[in-house]
Amino acid sequence: MTQALSLLQIILIYAIPILFAITVHEVAHGWVASRLGDQTARMMGRLTLNPIKHIDPIGTIIVPALLLLTVGFLFGWAKPVPITWRNLRHPRRDAALVAIAGPFANLVMVILWALVTKVGELVGAKAVVMMGQIGIGINLILMLLNIIPIPPLDGSRVVSSLLPPRWAAKYSLIEPYGFIILLVLILFGLLGVVLGPAVMGLSQMVARLFGL
Repeated sequence: MTQALSLLQIILIYAIPILFAITVHEVAHGWVASRLGDQTARMMGRLTLNPIKHIDPIGTIIVPALLLLTVGFLFGWAKPVPITWRNLRHPRRDAALVAIAGPFANLVMVILWALVTKVGELVGAKAVVMMGQIGIGINLILMLLNIIPIPPLDGSRVVSSLLPPRWAAKYSLIEPYGFIILLVLILFGLLGVVLGPAVMGLSQMVARLFGL
């Protein structure tokens, strides 16, 4: 008979993948920025895998918990890694590279959590399998969410770098309203309609690739 998991185990199974997902995502932004000329994140001690340095009490804890309990969709944010864009050697090009580093880090973590899940299945560790599956899911959600071209999400930085400067300036005017737009899309179920099938499809692809 399989022993039921304790509440503490369940909390850890969810918390560890979520904290790693947001931490590595933010560190990736700062690390690429440092390689491209901006040392702001490094000087402020943000190039660390210590999740406490990246937690935003509202965006990392309160908003995700409320949304998960009310609409069943997980959405949140970490404390953004500080980037001084003008310090980048080629600001327009490098801003896109810094932005895409976050979603790319989530893609790498999808692969790593898939390996964790496989190992868990091979040794019969239920908790490890659950943690791995949650890790795959949360990183796919963060990756896909962040490539949406709504400022200030990462996808908008890429779009902005491709637009003529005059259009990019107008496009950036949306940024103060970006999170409001996202919350409205979530509350009306529209974001789930868009991201749900993509997350499911990619999850199935990962499962096939790794034999899960």
